[in-house]
Amino acid sequence: MIAQPTGPTLLGVDVILVGTILMGIAAAAVMLAIYAAITVKDPMAKRVKQLNARRAELKTGMITSGSKKRQSLVRRTETTDKMKETMEGMKVLQESQVKLIQQKLAQAGIRNKELAVVVLFARMVLPVVLGLVGVVVLYWTEMFPDWGSMKRFMGFAALVVAGYKGPEVYLKNIATKRTKEIQKGLPDALDLLVICAEAGLTVDAAFGRVSRELGRAYPELGEEFALTAIELSFLTERRQAFENLAYRVDLDAVRGVVTTMIQTERYGTPLASALRVLSAEFRNERMMRAEEKAARLPAIMTVPLIMFILPVLFIVILGPAACSIGDAFSGGAATGEE
Repeated sequence: MIAQPTGPTLLGVDVILVGTILMGIAAAAVMLAIYAAITVKDPMAKRVKQLNARRAELKTGMITSGSKKRQSLVRRTETTDKMKETMEGMKVLQESQVKLIQQKLAQAGIRNKELAVVVLFARMVLPVVLGLVGVVVLYWTEMFPDWGSMKRFMGFAALVVAGYKGPEVYLKNIATKRTKEIQKGLPDALDLLVICAEAGLTVDAAFGRVSRELGRAYPELGEEFALTAIELSFLTERRQAFENLAYRVDLDAVRGVVTTMIQTERYGTPLASALRVLSAEFRNERMMRAEEKAARLPAIMTVPLIMFILPVLFIVILGPAACSIGDAFSGGAATGEE
């Protein structure tokens, strides 16, 4: 026999049981939120290790961060060397492609330049692998019996193109997200640089101070500024440190800052006034982007308004009147029949 609910029911469902389940879910969500708030981590914690490795590399010319890390680095280098030798033997490796992928890796926040060979090797191997998978799935098996020859070929071509463009698209997406995060915090960073310059700090000390202040709010920007401060301290040519910043960040605003820094270093022009002008310009650009999004909002909201909001509004407004008219006509028809 099926046990009948003993408590109050709504549409045949035990209200107390459903309420108990929802309370349990709410309690679990609260505990998860408390755990996430307690165990929050510093977003700059992982990046500090990379910055320390870069500092040690600039000091000694090699990375010295422990035997285990050196062994893993050697294994990775041997693997990439084999991949590089294979691609060079097949005459498919070009130095220009390696440099381009290395720049994309730097813009994505990946500091290991050896991975450029891995990306190129994956771009060579993945089309073959996915193409073989497509042949097996689309032609040798009957997984899609309703597909015609044209549709099968299109699926095979899509797999090959995805294998060729997939690694590059993945890197581009990571770099785009990172660039947007850096763009958000750049005006605030320039304001802090102006304050540091007016306080009498040197350029490398100002970059280090700004990286510490903005590390939690904008960890990507804090990492780039910290790396620039390290390179300013150790590189023989300070111009190279600024050019490396423009190399790692694909933003016109950062290139403008780099140009200003280089001119300041070369001609001795006041740094604070130039940075103040750049900061005001970037803030105006950010306000213009916000206004542009706000201006697009009515056009974007037109379709949801017509499809979802207006029908409900008409039902709420005209529904009672329609019911009253229907009742009046039905009452009049009944009276006429009598």
